[in-house]
Amino acid sequence: MELRKPPPVRRLTGDEIPAPPSTNGNGRHPTAAFALPARRAARDAAIAIDRMQVESLSVSYGNKPAVKSVSLPIRQGEVLALIGPSGCGKTTLLRSLNRLTELTRGATLSGRITLDGVDIATLEPTALRRRVTMVFQQPNPFPMSVFDNVAYVLREQASRRPRRNAVKGAVRDALARAGLLDEVADNLSHPALRLSGGQQQRLCIARALAADPEVLLLDEPCSALDPQSTRLIEDLILKLRDDVAVVIVTHNLQQAYRIADSVAFMYLGELVEYGSGHKMFGEPREPRTQEYISGAFG
Repeated sequence: MELRKPPPVRRLTGDEIPAPPSTNGNGRHPTAAFALPARRAARDAAIAIDRMQVESLSVSYGNKPAVKSVSLPIRQGEVLALIGPSGCGKTTLLRSLNRLTELTRGATLSGRITLDGVDIATLEPTALRRRVTMVFQQPNPFPMSVFDNVAYVLREQASRRPRRNAVKGAVRDALARAGLLDEVADNLSHPALRLSGGQQQRLCIARALAADPEVLLLDEPCSALDPQSTRLIEDLILKLRDDVAVVIVTHNLQQAYRIADSVAFMYLGELVEYGSGHKMFGEPREPRTQEYISGAFG
């Protein structure tokens, strides 16, 4: 039997040995899972404008509490990411911001949510949802043309049904803000259901933006998309934060790291920690936060 020689051993020189990741002073490496370069740019907190305030919000479904006395601000000029394991209450919190939670039988709410200082419980729900719009996890374009998907919102807001030419400019503007106009400008009559998944999601964002909202809610908007479409949506979110307050629920911690200016970590209905994305992923205060972002559970 012929013996084969083992492959040669390549020894690293001192210059080639990678430096260990920096610690936060306690020997742990909370950002080890986020060693890739970040695309997001930190925002100056001074440019943020308070749009909504969540004050001691609790939500229960029957006898089961889903959100437990959560308080946090929502600001225009930044992206707020809600993170946490499945069932922690982050989607319930998101849906409470435009009163969708109350549509669920058996749901009860306490606490207060304000929009520009006004309690949203005093606002007519349809009017509120024009100002605080939501884009869902799965793209849900209407079975009509690209143009009519966006024009639908504008026509619903008008006292009389406007003609196509009257809303054409607003439709194109919404599509441009959603980063989709260049791809569909030559055929706005194209059936929306024949667009790619990423294009359909951006169309849904355009439809939400057509209402000229103050707050944009995103519930796992990239979970069904490929990496290229995800990148386009993330770039879009970073552009939109200047005009609207953006709140996103995401299970993707890398995504939250890339785009979030502020992060709220929820666990079992409680708000465990809230702070800047830089602090949350670099030096979390709470042990449970550190364990979650390092992959100890999820």
